[in-house]
Amino acid sequence: MSRTDRTRRSSTSLAVALPLAATLLTAGCAGITGSAHAGGCREDGTWSPARQAQWLRPAVSFPQAAAADEAVVVIRPHLPADGGPLCEPIPVQVQFWKLTATATGTDMTPALRIRLARLGSRERTIGFPAGLSTGERDSCTGVLMAAYTGAPLDWSELPDDTGRLGSGTSEVRFRTDRIAAYRLLPPSAPHPCRTAGQSTPAPPPPPATANPWGLHHP
Repeated sequence: MSRTDRTRRSSTSLAVALPLAATLLTAGCAGITGSAHAGGCREDGTWSPARQAQWLRPAVSFPQAAAADEAVVVIRPHLPADGGPLCEPIPVQVQFWKLTATATGTDMTPALRIRLARLGSRERTIGFPAGLSTGERDSCTGVLMAAYTGAPLDWSELPDDTGRLGSGTSEVRFRTDRIAAYRLLPPSAPHPCRTAGQSTPAPPPPPATANPWGLHHP
């Protein structure tokens, strides 16, 4: 075989191999593509908000006994058996709301929100906001915490019946499918509780005790 023939055959083989390699890199196997990550990465560019929350859900946990300086929300590495980290990071929000029991229900106000960019390959731990740890809350104060994907929640996605959040229930009905996980720590005191800027009413005086010796006894 002449040198010209060998060169022509090598060029033909390379021309066939290049499109095949490009196809494998683009499509991958079960959504896995070649990348700088060892073992490839997971394509997530077409995932819906609900699918993103489904991916995040197994990675979120809420330790039961968290002190003021310990993690109350933990997002662990999440690498399923069918693939490695995500090819593109997903925005994840971890948010806390302060719950204040009042005579008419429960007031819910934002306390802290932290934005993360998650590929699924690193752990992140988050503690209570200042003033809301177990040792700092009073009996009229509770906490709602949630991890979700995408942009910050707007008012139409928050629970529409916040009064239930102080009634001892553990269920929260967010109006969105972006919530991956949440935990509710309701106020422990029964209603009514004082609200900010109002003082607790003074208790009534004790009933008078009858004098067993009569009115004229010294």
